[in-house]
Amino acid sequence: MTKILAVIPARYDSTRFPGKPLALIDHRPMVQWIYEAASQCPALSQVVVATDSEKIAEVVNQFGGKVEMTRSNHLTGTDRVAEVAARYPDYSVVVNVQGDQPFVTAQMLTELVRPYLEGETPDMTTLACPLDHEVGASDPNTVKVICDRHERALYFSRAPIPYYRYPATAPVFHHLGLYAFRRDFLLTYAQLTPTPLEQCEALEQLRVLEHGFTIRVCHIDKPILEINTPEDLAQAKVLVAQQL
Repeated sequence: MTKILAVIPARYDSTRFPGKPLALIDHRPMVQWIYEAASQCPALSQVVVATDSEKIAEVVNQFGGKVEMTRSNHLTGTDRVAEVAARYPDYSVVVNVQGDQPFVTAQMLTELVRPYLEGETPDMTTLACPLDHEVGASDPNTVKVICDRHERALYFSRAPIPYYRYPATAPVFHHLGLYAFRRDFLLTYAQLTPTPLEQCEALEQLRVLEHGFTIRVCHIDKPILEINTPEDLAQAKVLVAQQL
């Protein structure tokens, strides 16, 4: 059986939205929404929150979650996930369940790790869904991914890709920021130097491609709302209220 560790990196001092993991949606902090969704995924063997914040750790302990304290000088959430993964040598796959996705589902996470469950060993996997070309193609907040014929990522961009000189159907999708790694590759990734395209686009997954590694793209039907700003949080609260 493939042992899979899910790590939720949770940083209190977010530049755009300080305290975001503790923001309440229907009386539950966002980090709890993510933790409970991940815990419902039968493919995941263990779920932990990785944080450098005592405030976040206290809240996670209060709702019965498992927490790992990390260094405070990590540049990315993936670096924080890698620090925790180093403490779990018995797990062969590590999932980065980013802390801005309170509406992540067990089904999404299962699709993310499906290649590993089926005996494949890609360096890493990520999720994508159909791109809304009218809205998302030109939106820099909607990250696009182009795939090869084997569902491996060729490039990620905030810009419209590809350039349609002639009418065609291109393998371009809306990228969703969930990642799974072979544990040994994650530890390698954490040692890779930042790369030019990564810095141009502000997309850390490009570091993987620029260093010559591969990312397998798994597919789901539609995107979910990510919480990056207080305005996103307000929209999330409206969505939840409509479902009650």
